[in-house]
Amino acid sequence: MKKCLIKGLMVFLMMLCTGLTYSQDVSGTVSDSSGPLPGASVLVKGTTNGAQTDLDGNFIIKNVGSNAVLVFSYIGLKSQEINVAGKSTVKITLISDAAELKEVVVIGYGTVKKKDATGAVDQISSKKFDNVAATNPASLLQGKVAGVQITSSSGEPGAANSIRIRGNGTLRGGNGPLIVVDGVPLAGGDVSAGGANLNLGTMTAKDPLSFINQNDIESMSILKDASSTAIYGARGANGVIIITTKKGKSKEPELSYSNSFTTSSYASKFDVLSTSEFLAATPTNDANHFGDSYDWKKQVLQTGGSMNHDLSYSSGTDKSNTRVSLGMANTDGIVRNTGLDKYTASLYNSNDFLDGRVKLETRISYSNIKDRRGLITNDTGYIGNLLSAALYWNPTRSVYDATMPGGYTRVSGDYINPVHLMNSFSNNGDLSKFLGSITTTVKLTNNLKYNMVFGYETSNSVVKQQATPDLNIQDFATATNPADLKTYRGQATVAMDQRVNKTVEHNLTYTKDITKDINLNAIVGYSFYNYQSNGNYVSAKGFASTQTNLLDNMEGGIPTETRTGSYKGLVEMQSVFARASLAFYNKLNLDLTVRRDGSSKAAAGKKYGNFPSLGLGYKLVEGKEGLVNDLKLRINVGKTGNTEFPRNSSVGIIEYNGPDQFNIVNNANSQLTWETTTSYGIGTDFTLLKNKLSGSVDYFNKNTTDLIVGIPSTSGQPSPQGIKYQNLPANLINKGVEVSLTYKAIDTDDLTWEISGNMAFLSNTIKNLGAANIYNVGAIHGQGLTDAYVQRIQDGYPLYTYYLPTFTGYDANGISQYADGGAAKMLDKQPLPKMTAGISTILYYKAFDFSTSLYGNFGHYLFNNTNVAIFYQNQLGGKNVTPEVANSVQSRSDANTPSTKYLEKGDFLRMGNLTLGYTIKGDALERFKIKSARFYVNGSNLFVITKYSGFDPEVDTNKTLNGIPSAGIDYLSYPKARTFSVGLNVTF
Repeated sequence: MKKCLIKGLMVFLMMLCTGLTYSQDVSGTVSDSSGPLPGASVLVKGTTNGAQTDLDGNFIIKNVGSNAVLVFSYIGLKSQEINVAGKSTVKITLISDAAELKEVVVIGYGTVKKKDATGAVDQISSKKFDNVAATNPASLLQGKVAGVQITSSSGEPGAANSIRIRGNGTLRGGNGPLIVVDGVPLAGGDVSAGGANLNLGTMTAKDPLSFINQNDIESMSILKDASSTAIYGARGANGVIIITTKKGKSKEPELSYSNSFTTSSYASKFDVLSTSEFLAATPTNDANHFGDSYDWKKQVLQTGGSMNHDLSYSSGTDKSNTRVSLGMANTDGIVRNTGLDKYTASLYNSNDFLDGRVKLETRISYSNIKDRRGLITNDTGYIGNLLSAALYWNPTRSVYDATMPGGYTRVSGDYINPVHLMNSFSNNGDLSKFLGSITTTVKLTNNLKYNMVFGYETSNSVVKQQATPDLNIQDFATATNPADLKTYRGQATVAMDQRVNKTVEHNLTYTKDITKDINLNAIVGYSFYNYQSNGNYVSAKGFASTQTNLLDNMEGGIPTETRTGSYKGLVEMQSVFARASLAFYNKLNLDLTVRRDGSSKAAAGKKYGNFPSLGLGYKLVEGKEGLVNDLKLRINVGKTGNTEFPRNSSVGIIEYNGPDQFNIVNNANSQLTWETTTSYGIGTDFTLLKNKLSGSVDYFNKNTTDLIVGIPSTSGQPSPQGIKYQNLPANLINKGVEVSLTYKAIDTDDLTWEISGNMAFLSNTIKNLGAANIYNVGAIHGQGLTDAYVQRIQDGYPLYTYYLPTFTGYDANGISQYADGGAAKMLDKQPLPKMTAGISTILYYKAFDFSTSLYGNFGHYLFNNTNVAIFYQNQLGGKNVTPEVANSVQSRSDANTPSTKYLEKGDFLRMGNLTLGYTIKGDALERFKIKSARFYVNGSNLFVITKYSGFDPEVDTNKTLNGIPSAGIDYLSYPKARTFSVGLNVTF
């Protein structure tokens, strides 16, 4: 027995000595592609011995066995293991993992682990953005998120994007989501001065998101259902996009520079007859053969391009963090005399006080956008639009004639020389935008935290337009001077718009482990928003023919033709909100949310409303091996609202029109309140096949009530004039299914390949509108199309359903034939896609990376207003047409009636981006103090597969009628470009 004890003691001492001999301290640095990584986890595998990296990415772990394995991990990056093998120093670079990237997502007033979320939330990190300079951050989401449709109104640089999350939730404007930048909800809407349309039509709005520099964005979270958006109450009905900007990463100063150079060109196959084709199509029309050769693309289009530069600097200490960035982007459009210059600056600074119990964060961003725009309008007639003039110009006629004034060929007031129009009309905008916020966080106790946000947003816009006196357009910019009774031409307008928006948010967050199996996270808060706007304009008309710079000499116009105007507005909202998130046994998650909102827009007695929601999540499977690794079920129900209707809609407004002259603009409605959306949904998140396949499936149903429309009153007495906004007793039902999948096809140290895809199936229907309530929408324009429309909102049909005669072909004389005697009827065709889809893939091989993305819309129809306005047989000869019209059997006497002849399938599949990059690291760079350098080439809009005959199937021309927007109408839209870029990103 004694010998056994002695042997045992010797064995124990030997093991102890061996452990003391071979245990060691291991230190090192953890980085990602951008540099040192603070907060990364380092753990000795199979033990609880571990550490976290500091602000410089450094770590040290004591008592590590010589053959131990270290596990390195960080949210959004791949975990990696390294065998110590006697080493005392280890350096490692973690690479991105898109599946884990979604583990922690930003939601309203906080963050949540993806596995604990009860709502439908998607997050796109900057690591997933396409490597191409985007003038609008919204375009970064195209095809990336199920149920989110991004449509650009045109290919013009800086053109507005239509953003729809789970379909259209209202009849009128305000279908876009609420945008929140670093905790500050933006006012929304277009922030550029509109100016006068000079009787030549209105122009496409600029996008309010254009002021954000893409390279300053860390992530974008998309909140889609009531469980996630109800915290924003009366503004959350159409979803919420939360943009989080970048902070500094490390204590060591870091300087990053990126640049890219882009060339762009006309990408469409759409064209009109060439000179030879025109002559062949009009062999006997010598009177219209002028012996020259004109190509509209050479005269009006150009090779566009952009130059982008971004510089950022960041540094930090244990108690502070700073990041500063500067950006510059100069873009020339593919239409001559169009383009956009964008300059941005941003600052982030944080400081900790009182041993970290108080944190003060300051964010400032400033941007200046200068744009140059041609006369490309949404609703002009058959004259006065640059593209229409360019397309129908006779290709045998020269645009230049030295015998004419100014050297331009002049035909008539309704047949305008496109080059003359392009050079004699200017429309330049200048928008400056400032967004600043101060966030104070106070740790009151270990469980209780106070947060205050003050946000200040301003925008100042000036738009200057002029048409010089040498431009002779029928019924445009013509005035008679009473002093000499002579006729003068030319017009100039300056419009200014200013917005000042203030945000104040207070909230308390309480976190507590009630028991070891029950956890609580609760928040209560108060919000106040103040949105002010004002603007004015001045317009002058009738200048001497020798004048060219009208904008700086507006007093040179006829004094009696000077016009001025101004406006001022104020909208206020105040809210209280609360949310309780409970986790039970790490299985069941429960979110209860309520918000009470008050808005100055609604009528007295109707200003306040309550918006509650309930979200449940249950983990059926978690962290298992084999076929099913994780499986969670989500259920949500709740109410949200929409306050995006004009200010003062509930009160009567009278406009002063001169001495003793008044005009009723708006009729009072003492019952007007906001729209309310009640929604429910069920979804599941999962990982399968040994964590290789991850994804989600969601079903949703949204029911919007109290729909707001502006009803024009009849002009006859005794009925008052003006518009009356009212809530309709109708329901707008949106429902659909969303599917998102990500598959890790290959996952090795040298090669990784991941494929992601998403699809959404959408439908909407108007119900309970009543047979008597029918709204004609979808205005179209062109010669002989005054007051024409092609869509209707009617009970039992989807939004914007087409209302047209059915074209059945031509008779023996080439005259159009229609079913039912040519009567228009509601069709089983709509402009809103029934399915959207996107697919992207990214591949890493050592230092190389390759990525590509495609997206498309399906199941909808487009109305080609361009064709019905300017391309038909009666035009051929004096003007140009398309080859399809030239070769048709249509008679020259046939009327160009809007019908299903001009209704085309809008299905398309577009390659959004393709990028190939190479990252350089190592000793060669370290000599120059460079941490990393990445070179890339990119192609955008490389191809589109579609049967649509117009410029582009991805179109959303604004064809509003009676205050109700349209969808799916194409009218002389600015063509989209195909672009190629080369870029370099360097980190010092």
